[in-house]
Amino acid sequence: MYCRSACCNRWSSEERLEGKTVIITGANTGIGKETTRDLARRGAHIIMACRDLERAEEARTDILEDTGNENIVIRKLDLSDTKSIRAFAELINREEKQVNILINNAGIMMCPYSKTADGFEMQLGVNHLGHFLLTYLLLDLIKRSAPARIVVVASVAHTWTGLQLDDINSDKSYDTMKAYGQSKLANVLFAGSLAKRLQGTGVGVFSLHPGVVQSDLWRHQHQCIQAAVKIFRVFTKTTVEGAQTTIFCAVEPGLESLSGGYFSDCAPATCSRTALDDDLAQKLWEISCTMLGITWE
Repeated sequence: MYCRSACCNRWSSEERLEGKTVIITGANTGIGKETTRDLARRGAHIIMACRDLERAEEARTDILEDTGNENIVIRKLDLSDTKSIRAFAELINREEKQVNILINNAGIMMCPYSKTADGFEMQLGVNHLGHFLLTYLLLDLIKRSAPARIVVVASVAHTWTGLQLDDINSDKSYDTMKAYGQSKLANVLFAGSLAKRLQGTGVGVFSLHPGVVQSDLWRHQHQCIQAAVKIFRVFTKTTVEGAQTTIFCAVEPGLESLSGGYFSDCAPATCSRTALDDDLAQKLWEISCTMLGITWE
């Protein structure tokens, strides 16, 4: 049963995940934590890919006590540092026999201007480039694990702007909202491009808008904005509600024919025309590979 209503009640499914391995980035907080909790209840072996190991351990303890699933491990992953991403991927490729579901969930929203360890604008670097590289490094293992899925948590913010191809790293100018919107547009374009490249492999790719969620993603916003979010919280989603579309894309049977699609409220949704531009997607793909120093045809 799809959750289409504005309040987005919890989606219901009895799908089980015993014998499946799931990686969730940013699994220690917000919708990432609630996604972890749900998939743990379904019996999955879960790898919590987190930057803050102390908070991750607190989240793991909470989820273990709630679900009884002891098959949850924490691995260090800092998406703002390609060395950390490569070290994480090397460890996973060495330790794990399979990765059935990769959930690219972690993100940063409308933060003050800063750069990653590799000199990328922080929102583009974490939200898009970090996950682009992570997926690239794990893809052979994911393909060997087919049927498998890659879920990219994007946002309706992808409609806010286009790609600034001549200044994608915001070196000339920086607008916090446009930079966030650009990183989310990159998420949707990446998912669509990757789905086309993976046709026939048994790996499905899905991007989604989780909704306006009551989470600590708002921590970088002005106090007035944070206050407004609290005042109008009746129109927003809890983290449990916000996790439902991610969970849906990860476990709902029969989505294979919709690979490359964009989802909201546990159902296919309409993304922007820009997000469907194949030429733009190819340019982003090439720019991303150049910035990361990789070759990915």
